[in-house]
Amino acid sequence: MNMQAINKLLMPIRGFLHCETPDAWIAVAKQPQHLPTLLRDHMVCELKAAQSAMLLIRRYAVDDASGEALLKWLAPYEDYTYRLQGDWRELANCNGLRKAMVPRSGKPYSQELIDKMVLLIKEELHHFYQVLEVADAHGIAYDKVTSSRYAKELFRHVRTHEPATLIDKLICGAYIEARSCERFAKLAPHLPADIGEFYISLLRSEARHYQDYLTLAEAIAGASIAERIAFFGAREAELIATADDDFKFHSGVPTATAAA
Repeated sequence: MNMQAINKLLMPIRGFLHCETPDAWIAVAKQPQHLPTLLRDHMVCELKAAQSAMLLIRRYAVDDASGEALLKWLAPYEDYTYRLQGDWRELANCNGLRKAMVPRSGKPYSQELIDKMVLLIKEELHHFYQVLEVADAHGIAYDKVTSSRYAKELFRHVRTHEPATLIDKLICGAYIEARSCERFAKLAPHLPADIGEFYISLLRSEARHYQDYLTLAEAIAGASIAERIAFFGAREAELIATADDDFKFHSGVPTATAAA
């Protein structure tokens, strides 16, 4: 993808986000000693994105049997990531979702939610494996990493009544995907060439994911959600632009502790 195509793809994302990734974060992220943390956290972020999509489908869109099929699909990835069980290379043999999803009756948005989120899960799990391949090529073994404040603080503002809860979760998902896309593009020139090329290859899917989340949120709301989008945009920007003692893929401005 050439620079013109990249800029065209990123234009709506830059307009959606309320701030750019600070140069101070890039300065730390491009340092070779931080590459293991960056890749390990990126890998976990891909799995968490798949898990979030799965939870949305299970809670809002499918019957119990379909929900169980989703759990089985993600189980080998979760076993490896959280319990360090199995050989990551065996994940290439996971055959994906083996059961057709049955939409829950009485939910007019169920099929669209299923279609968009199942595709997202497939892509995020593929990216998960690709990060492991890239890390292995650089001699970086997977090890557990702690969660950053980013997603937890975003979701803390989700309303507690439906359909507001679902709408807010979808908006949060849009911001997470948009920020990932923006950071991939910002990081790519500063990382080893193969990792930079990999990150550029992720831009199209991440950009589509953010749009899919927004499209679903707008359809389910049936009215303008501009106020909630603006609210979460401001919260997301605060997390990105304020000091953060923990360096992760979605962390804020690194303090001396985080940069060490």
